[in-house]
Amino acid sequence: MKFIDLFAGLGGFHIALEKLGHECVFASEIKDNLRGLYEENFDIKPVGDIKAIDIIKDVPEHDILCAGFPCQPFSKAGNQQGLNDKKNGNLFNSIVEILENKKPTYFILENVRNLISHNNAETYLYIENQLKGLGYEVDKKIYSPHHIGIPQHRERLFIVGSRKGLTNFYWPEKSDKNTNINDFLGKIKSKKIEDKKIKVIQFWQNFLDCIDGEELPHAPIWSMEFGATYPFESKTPHATSNLDKYKGSFGRPLKGMSKNEQLKLLPRYARKEEDGFPEWKKKYIRNNRNFYKKHKEKLSFSVNKISKLPLESLQKFEWNIREIKTDRSIDQYLIQFRGSGVRVKKTDFFPSLVTIGAQIPIIGKEMRYLTKEEGARLQSMEDIELPKDLSACFSALGNAVNVNIVSIIAKNLLKTENQR
Repeated sequence: MKFIDLFAGLGGFHIALEKLGHECVFASEIKDNLRGLYEENFDIKPVGDIKAIDIIKDVPEHDILCAGFPCQPFSKAGNQQGLNDKKNGNLFNSIVEILENKKPTYFILENVRNLISHNNAETYLYIENQLKGLGYEVDKKIYSPHHIGIPQHRERLFIVGSRKGLTNFYWPEKSDKNTNINDFLGKIKSKKIEDKKIKVIQFWQNFLDCIDGEELPHAPIWSMEFGATYPFESKTPHATSNLDKYKGSFGRPLKGMSKNEQLKLLPRYARKEEDGFPEWKKKYIRNNRNFYKKHKEKLSFSVNKISKLPLESLQKFEWNIREIKTDRSIDQYLIQFRGSGVRVKKTDFFPSLVTIGAQIPIIGKEMRYLTKEEGARLQSMEDIELPKDLSACFSALGNAVNVNIVSIIAKNLLKTENQR
């Protein structure tokens, strides 16, 4: 059968469908570098902006539509404007237009799991109703590579549709098989992480050593709250007329300053012009302040060093290993430098590959980044050319669909063709 590959990226759908014996007749991809790479890998030059073409004229007849349509409008990491997102939100309409005019028998769509709950589930309901209105029977399921034996936790929503019904279709079973990241690590090692990141890790290791045996907060550690007294329970600092008697990040006095100067000495999340903080934020602040009060004598020297780190994201720490008696040597785990903080997690599976190149997972025991080849293996994309730049490569892999997941879903969906 013939298929089209929309918002193609590295071509995950293409690899999966071609291995099943199907032929790609059209592709679209907005990024210039990925269009060139797609042509190099698959000998098809994707069109650029899907909104700029004549769908009736330029999109050929096909049997299967595949699309991992842009997820940023629905992602928790994005602005969550959904279908109202001016840049990417209306790209779903292009899918609808193609389905309406070309009437392929099947479609397979992929997006972030948050699409299900976005806007109180109204966004997904709208999408489903649009697809059903075009004559498709529709179903959905959330899958992650770790469900099929690949050590990466990356939950994504898959939506399938058929104009012939889904009576004989069934979703693949999710496996509880234990995964091992060592099976996915290659012999070729990437460069060691930068010295400045090693220094940050050492600061946080010293922090952990100072409270050895003590339970950590069941929430991200926001060290900026250590020594802070600015108001947060009933009023925000911005809504407070006089902050002179309070202390900002790391206990810095706010007395004798203008309001703007005082706000600059607060954590970024505390400067917003709002009347009150949400409950989850108040809980985080409260827990961190209480934790510091309890361990102040042990932590003062360590926190003083952390306070001098140049970015607020480096002053946050996420210890995602809950057991109190576990080894607290950071270099025994996986590490990520994220906007939300320095994250440390177990080595049972990798965190989700993301589109931000600076957040490439770090193998703690080797203090090195995951290689491009290892990242591709986690997305089941071992046999294609990748972007040469490490950051650009992981950005593309973070946007990619997992080939093996698509393959098992497509196999079950399309084999119903032979059961009629």
